[in-house]
Amino acid sequence: MACTTILVGKNASYDGSTMIARNDDSGSGHFTAKKFVVIHPEEQLKVYKSVLSHAEIDLPGDPMKFTAVPNAIKGKGIWAASGVNEKNVGMTATETITSNARVLGADPLVKLQPAEDGKEEIVGGIGEEDLVYITLPYISSAREGVIRLGSLLEKYGTYEMNGIAFQDVNEIWWLETIGGHHWIAKRVPDDRYVVMPNQFGIDDFDLNDAFSEQNEHMCSSDLREFIAENHLDLSLNGGNGSNFDARAAFGSHSDSDHIYNTPRAWFMERYFNPKTKKWDGPDADYRPESDDIPWSMVPEKKITVEDVKYALSSHFQGTPYDPYARSGDGLQKGKYRAIGINRNDFLALIQMRPGAPANCQAVQWLAFASNAFNTLVPFYAAVDETPEYLANTTKEVSTENFYWSARMIAAMADASFAKSAIHIERYQNAVEAKGHALLNKYDKEAAKVTDPAESRRLLEEANREIAKMLKEETGNTLDHVLFELSNSMKNAFSRSDA
Repeated sequence: MACTTILVGKNASYDGSTMIARNDDSGSGHFTAKKFVVIHPEEQLKVYKSVLSHAEIDLPGDPMKFTAVPNAIKGKGIWAASGVNEKNVGMTATETITSNARVLGADPLVKLQPAEDGKEEIVGGIGEEDLVYITLPYISSAREGVIRLGSLLEKYGTYEMNGIAFQDVNEIWWLETIGGHHWIAKRVPDDRYVVMPNQFGIDDFDLNDAFSEQNEHMCSSDLREFIAENHLDLSLNGGNGSNFDARAAFGSHSDSDHIYNTPRAWFMERYFNPKTKKWDGPDADYRPESDDIPWSMVPEKKITVEDVKYALSSHFQGTPYDPYARSGDGLQKGKYRAIGINRNDFLALIQMRPGAPANCQAVQWLAFASNAFNTLVPFYAAVDETPEYLANTTKEVSTENFYWSARMIAAMADASFAKSAIHIERYQNAVEAKGHALLNKYDKEAAKVTDPAESRRLLEEANREIAKMLKEETGNTLDHVLFELSNSMKNAFSRSDA
């Protein structure tokens, strides 16, 4: 899957929250309808079987309830994608990343080999379809998430290169797979943010820490031997393990990266750190095609939910690469793959708020369809059910659910961008402002509630009120962009009938 991720440490965020956010994008030429649900323990399997790879995994017998953003249409597996469990642990999986021929030759991906020519089937490893479902219900912290998923990767292998984020109220960990069975994970520094654009991202990695205290780094059990046996360390001096260049060893820097991946990292860090580095011009520190754009940076100001939404909705505003730009020579428009594209399926931003009452600490912000034209809305995660407007996504197009309404708004606003952009801006501001207001209202009410069942009922009431507001604002915006697009139809004529 083509995706973009932003991770924000607690001291880099505006309210002390840890935030993990990811765009889930369909591959070119198709779209994947999504919904927002709660998966309960009694619904979960004891033996999980992957639809795509046929891998079978025995699961522990005591799963937790968790939220998820699965595929709305059955057939290709669950794809739970992003969620929060009962222990207020968040997970998003996955960011498809890159590698290189040396790594994939040393530890090939574990791909399904169908039965043919009299040979028995060889099952594949685990992948994006599976990871949230087989990990999130069984972990009590972000660190535990790394440990559990790492052990699963070493046992079953994977058929794709992926990046996965784990979060609790105190810390964020980012895990990247290496070939079929290896992996590394790094704790996001509390005062930093991380950007990930479909490319192997971790740069500096401390192998000494990973094989001792594991304060900030973890990895597969034989990674040192794997690196040495396959000559993967590309540093000229060999290093001492404390400053290992993981991106050089395990990642890529191809021509396609320079069009598809690195420009996204460039734009996001340019947005969060406009003065720290020089991003434009002939003497820029980093350009859209630079291979050494940092994995993490300390932002120039604390990062808000709205900042993350803006960055993950980007189409290179303020640069020559914006496909909607109305100035410039036009030769550079659309040169690079934007972040907010037509085939965004959803954006999920999970916020763990240390100052909120424990029963409503976890908020899962959601946006469906193209981020350039949608809006981000908050929902409490500690609930037994989600609002119908987000849970009832159907195969058929319908304004009765958020996914299809967002898809229609995006297509119409794109086709009438000059006239519809103001309606999208007002829509985003209205929903996000009212979302914050409703969180403030229900946070105060939740602080008075001690009974868990009563708390769940209150937060479900809050989510329904938020969804009702969202549906009204979405309907109004759909009306506005439909009007603008209708006025620009090719068969329009200025004279009226009379």
